[in-house]
Amino acid sequence: MKSSLLQQKTRPGKSLLREYGEALLVALILALLIRTFVVQAFKIPSESMVETLLVGDHLLASKFAYGIKIPFTDTYVYKGDEPARGDVIIFKYPNDPSVDYIKRVVGLPGDVIEVRNKQLYRNGQPVREDYIRFAQPDRIEPVRDNFGPVTVPPGKYFVMGDNRDNSMDSRFWGFVSRSAIRAKAWRIYWSWGGLDDIRWSRLGRLIQ
Repeated sequence: MKSSLLQQKTRPGKSLLREYGEALLVALILALLIRTFVVQAFKIPSESMVETLLVGDHLLASKFAYGIKIPFTDTYVYKGDEPARGDVIIFKYPNDPSVDYIKRVVGLPGDVIEVRNKQLYRNGQPVREDYIRFAQPDRIEPVRDNFGPVTVPPGKYFVMGDNRDNSMDSRFWGFVSRSAIRAKAWRIYWSWGGLDDIRWSRLGRLIQ
C-alpha cells in the first residue's frame, strides 16, 4: 500500500519534467527551423558598407526572401524573389565559400557595368547612389575607380560595397552566383562600438 502511494506521488513530478523537456525540444527545433529557413543574425566586421552598416552592427537577414533550399544543397524548395538592384545581400564569398560577405547588388544578369572616375554606370547611364561614401574622393586608382565595362553573365550578380574606397567587391574578385546568395539584409537589432558606445538610434533600423 505504501509503495503504491509513493508511485502515485512521484508520477506527477516525472510528468512535469517530461513536459519541460518536450517544450525545450520543440523550442530548439523551432529555433533551428527559423535560423535555417526564415531569419539569421549576422555581425558586421568591416567598414566596407559604411555609412549604411557600421562595424559592430548586428543585423537580421531574411533567408526566406530569395527562396528556401534543402539544407547542405543548392536545390530550392521555394524559389522566392530574384535579387533586385539596390538589395543588400549576404552571400558566400566566391574565393572562400566558408566566409560570408555583405554587399549591395548594383548589376543584374545582362547589365553592363562600368566605373569611370568613381562614378558607376549601368547600361551606359550614370547611377545615382545616395548611400555611397568615398574615403578618398580626390584619389583615382585603377580597377577601384576605373573599371569595365563588363556584362554580367546569366545567373550572376555584380555587387559593390557602399564605402567604395574601402571595399573588396566584384571589381576585384568577380561576380556572385545566384546559388551563393544566402539572405537579404533586413533590420539592425543591435549596434555598438564598445560598452560605452551603444548606438541606440540604430536599433530597429531598416536596411535600405
